[in-house]
Amino acid sequence: MTANTPAPVRTVVHLVRHGEVHNPDGVLYGRRAGYHLSELGREMADRVAEYLAGRDVTHVTASPLERAQETAEPVAQSHGLPLGSDDRLIEAGNVFEGKTFGVGDGALRRPGNWRHLTNPFRPSWGEPYIEQVVRMMGALGSARDAAAGHEAVLVSHQLPIWIVRSFVERRRLWHDPRRRQCTLASLTTFTYEDDRIVSVGYSEPARDLVPPHLLAGAKPVKGKSKAFGA
Repeated sequence: MTANTPAPVRTVVHLVRHGEVHNPDGVLYGRRAGYHLSELGREMADRVAEYLAGRDVTHVTASPLERAQETAEPVAQSHGLPLGSDDRLIEAGNVFEGKTFGVGDGALRRPGNWRHLTNPFRPSWGEPYIEQVVRMMGALGSARDAAAGHEAVLVSHQLPIWIVRSFVERRRLWHDPRRRQCTLASLTTFTYEDDRIVSVGYSEPARDLVPPHLLAGAKPVKGKSKAFGA
């Protein structure tokens, strides 16, 4: 950079996964309405707000689903900002919405499910990974522009967050869901210089509140699917 070249504008966008959801029936809720944060989830949301309280946040928006909006509310309130909604941050579409689909529930033995499990690279059971990348990159770019020179907070869902991070870090998009580094109420942070992402960070301000079977790399527990907290 020469003396006459302006310094790049540095903008930080935090992509937050929502907190724990009240889901007593253990269904894969996906994009379904009516799934709100549990009491523990609200505590997680408050923890995220505390973690970001001293940051230069000027823009807060979230997926339109209740659990995401409720996670974003304490952050917006603590910074005196309006809370926006962006459909591009929504959960990935999944044909198994409304069903149980966890370890030990027999889902993989049901013939009716087999036709949806033919291509894990696309994947065949839901929204294509590349479509998730396109919409999530668009949401990140809009937040970067809205908060130029400052910081933005976006609240979304595990799979879209992990997929866009994998794309930015040039990893393959198909993966083992158990290995996603995207715990409840975690932050995946993208730092931009002008319109270029120069680094990706990760933090878990509510890690001590997360049930052990939902942590990245945890051994699956019968009857407790990690997909429930998507």
